[in-house]
This record gives sequence, C-alpha cells and structure tokens, in this order.
Amino acid sequence: MIRRKADINPWVVAAGLGLLYAMRVAIRLNRAYDLRGKSVLIAGGSRGLGLLLAQEFARHGAFPAICARSEKELFHAAEELRCRGVSVVTSVCDLTRKEEVDRMLQEVRTNLGSIDVLVNNASIIQVGPFEVMDLNDYRDAIDIHFWAPLYTILGVLPEMMQRRSGRIVNISSIGGKIAVPHLLPYSAGKFALTGLSGGLRAELRKYNIAVTTVCPGLMRTGSPRNAFFKGKHRQEYAWFSIFDSIPGISMNAGRAARLIVEASINGDAELVLGLPAKIATGIHGVFPALTQELMELMNFLLPGPGGIGTERAYGRESQSNLSPSWLTLLTEKAARAHNQIQ
Repeated sequence: MIRRKADINPWVVAAGLGLLYAMRVAIRLNRAYDLRGKSVLIAGGSRGLGLLLAQEFARHGAFPAICARSEKELFHAAEELRCRGVSVVTSVCDLTRKEEVDRMLQEVRTNLGSIDVLVNNASIIQVGPFEVMDLNDYRDAIDIHFWAPLYTILGVLPEMMQRRSGRIVNISSIGGKIAVPHLLPYSAGKFALTGLSGGLRAELRKYNIAVTTVCPGLMRTGSPRNAFFKGKHRQEYAWFSIFDSIPGISMNAGRAARLIVEASINGDAELVLGLPAKIATGIHGVFPALTQELMELMNFLLPGPGGIGTERAYGRESQSNLSPSWLTLLTEKAARAHNQIQ
C-alpha cells in the first residue's frame, strides 16, 4: 500500500510564522530600555558618528557625556550640541591609557551619576598595502579597538552588575567580520572587538546587561580626512574617499545613529549597517572562500606600495585632482556637518 505524504497547509505555516514573529516582537518589547533620564557615555564622541549618537541619545531623553583626546574637538562638539539644546559633559581622555580612563569615568560620574549606557566608538583607520604597515600600526589599532573598549567596559561593569541593568554598545565594523585589503591593522583590531563584544553578550545577559555589536559598512561621517594614509597616499585617499561618497555603497550617518540607538533600546545582539555590508556578511557566512577570492581581486585593483612608504599622512594632507572633487561632495559635506574640520 502506497501512502501519500501529507499535504502542507499554507495557512498553518503562515500561522506558525506569524506566531514566531509575534513572540519576537513581545520579547523585544519586554527588553526595551527606557533612555529617559539615563546617562550615556560615548567614548570617541567628539566628531563623526559619535557626535551624532550624542544627539540621538539626547533626543530620547538621555544625558550624554563624550570623551576624546582633543580638547579643541570636544569644545567644538559641545558648542554644536548646546546649540541644538543638548546639555553635554565632556572629558579629555586618551582611551588607550587605563589610568586616564579611570579618571574620565570618575569625572562623568561626578557630573551625571552612575553610567547607564556605554558606547565604545573611538577608532583609528590606517589605509595602505601590507608592505607599508609596521608594528606601530598594529599596536595602535589593537590599543584603540580592543584595549580601550575593554578598559571602559571593566570600568562600568561593577555598577551595572550591582543594579542588574545596563547597555553596552561596541561599534565594530564590516572590517571586523570580513578582512578588507589595505585595511589590515584596522581589520585586526575590529576582529578583536567583535570577538570581545560577542563573548561579553553571552556572559553578561544573566545580569540583565545587553551588549550590542554594531558592524557598519561605509558611512558618510566625513572621517576620511582624519584617517591615516600610507604608501601612495594620494591614490589611497582618492579611492577611499570616493567610495565613502557613493550613495548605496555608503550610508547616511544620521540614519546609522538612529538605528544604533534603536538597537541599544531593544538590546539587540548585533546590528549590521548598510545593504552592501549585509550582503557581504551573508555571502561570507555561506561562501567564505568566495569572499576571500573577491578580496584578492579587489587587492589587485588597489595601489601598490611606494610613495611615502611607511610614513603616515592624514587624508587632509593627501588631496589630489580626484579628491576633493565632485566625486566626493557627500563626504566633504559630511565632514563640515560632523565636526571633522577644525
């Protein structure tokens, strides 16, 4: 006797999917974190994405504090925020030095009380081929992308664990999930941060502390002019700043800030920003060898070693006929809007 397989009822499948979606929404609503009256520390908050995050957290009723190395940048950032009606606490701090981090955390507590939300946003970008990168590039990248977030996290965890509440947001990168050529020190540092952030997520959930890992693709924050370029630095700056300006490839930084704050409120585990980054991580998860081959092809198209060699030049010192130009208008506009020009 031949038995027929039972027909799958599409209405049952749809009902099951609807139930799963409703459960997910209910869990997110239960985890939702009210930012009103909360203190938010943004490490690396004087310009670019960090400055936009301060505005966005304040819009949700939180009290932001920002820190950075440059007193001048912090002054301009505070003036811009206050012009928008945002009261902000600032602290000059070298985040790669634990004693300075401890001092800065105490300053913030003195002004705002306990720290409810921590955002690790400080970063360094060195662009150039492997041949011109030296040990200092790797040390600097690991210091700011791994040790600095670890110092701030360890500094705020005791109070968060005691009250069994808190949010930690670590701004990693698509370069912390897929190694990108000509950004090797940066990728090494961001891979370290991605691993730290994911591991902390698993271990801190029992204390009702949600850790969110954010992996953006290119964002129009205006940051290329303050990145470091090596080798044929003018050519490196040209391709980097042009790609940073292309809509669809790069993302509006204001929208990125809104999505990051939303992910913090919901306690999401991970947020990948930008369609190209989402596609790339999806492909890499299924076909890792393919993405490696694509990165190899990309490397053949990028400038070779030469130029200034292992010396560093800021993006603003690496201009050419291609950048700035009409090809980089959006990046230049973002730089003026987000405190990247002093």
